[in-house]
Amino acid sequence: MAKFGEGDKRWIVEDRPDGTNVHNWHWSETNCLDWSRNFFTKQFSGVVILAGEGNLFIKVTKIDKVEGEAYVNVRKGKIIPGYELNVSLSWEGEAKDSDGKTLLKADGLVEMPYISDENADEDPEIRFTVKDEGPIGKTLKEAMVKKGKSIILEKVRVYVEAMAKGGPCRDELETKKVAPKSVAAGSASVAVEKSGGGVPAAAAAVESKVVKEKKTVKTKEGFKTITMTEKFSCRAKDLYEILMDENRWKGFTQSNAKISKDVNGPISLFDGSVTGLNVELEEGKLIVQKWRFGSWPDGLDSTVKIVFKEPEPGVTVVNLTHTDVPEEDRYGNATVVENTERGWRDLIFHRIRAVFGFGM
Repeated sequence: MAKFGEGDKRWIVEDRPDGTNVHNWHWSETNCLDWSRNFFTKQFSGVVILAGEGNLFIKVTKIDKVEGEAYVNVRKGKIIPGYELNVSLSWEGEAKDSDGKTLLKADGLVEMPYISDENADEDPEIRFTVKDEGPIGKTLKEAMVKKGKSIILEKVRVYVEAMAKGGPCRDELETKKVAPKSVAAGSASVAVEKSGGGVPAAAAAVESKVVKEKKTVKTKEGFKTITMTEKFSCRAKDLYEILMDENRWKGFTQSNAKISKDVNGPISLFDGSVTGLNVELEEGKLIVQKWRFGSWPDGLDSTVKIVFKEPEPGVTVVNLTHTDVPEEDRYGNATVVENTERGWRDLIFHRIRAVFGFGM
């Protein structure tokens, strides 16, 4: 056995002089507790549970506690999240009579004593309490349990998914995925400069690649169509209004949105990650929009078509057709179609059911 420091250098992983952790080969750990506190605060603060149904008004007022530990380890590009958290929220409820007069205001707590990566595929235990245990207080608590539990669990799942993708490290990891291509492009430029006159092979290869990419766009090769059919317990006009109302978008996605209600009017969703415009609108029946994601190659737009059908009162079937979705983003990641489909299902349709109680 070789002595320390005398091994074959071909097998020794040394620290780079510039400190770069190339391809995240070395083990790195990031403390995510403060990030988790901010995440839960953003997810829960001010969330409306009931807005007058049964003359009851309930909302989450604040995050009281996020204690424990949370971290993300990265080794050879693999994300390994770890967390054990004790989370509690404050909520307030108000019961009114048929004339709108307040009968009772009550405060309560929601406690989740153990949110853990070990049970990431399971829903955590949730405890609901109310300070006023009288008849009306109990009614408010029961309503909070019935309507609030699914909303709270949905937001916990969002946290679990965010940690699985790297939590606060996600942007850094995505940047490092992109960096090698930038370096390669820079190297090609250097090779062109050093080669002198004529058309270098590297330049020809780059030119050929650019021509090929333009041809792909023109012939529509490399694009996919997403189709989905979803069922909701609501009227078609109600679902249409939710999808065309920027304030409700902000509510169920917990992100900024700007939505014009006019044909050819602009739209901006998910904090500007998606931009586009309205092409065709028919209240309660049809939405056609142009969508473009910021990570897509320049000049690409997709078409979203949502058809609303109401086979019986109170039941709405949505047929989604999302055409011209590129298979790769501007960085060469071939997960655009998969991520877009998951976004429609998990970040839009499932959240609408959870937040507005439209589940079947």
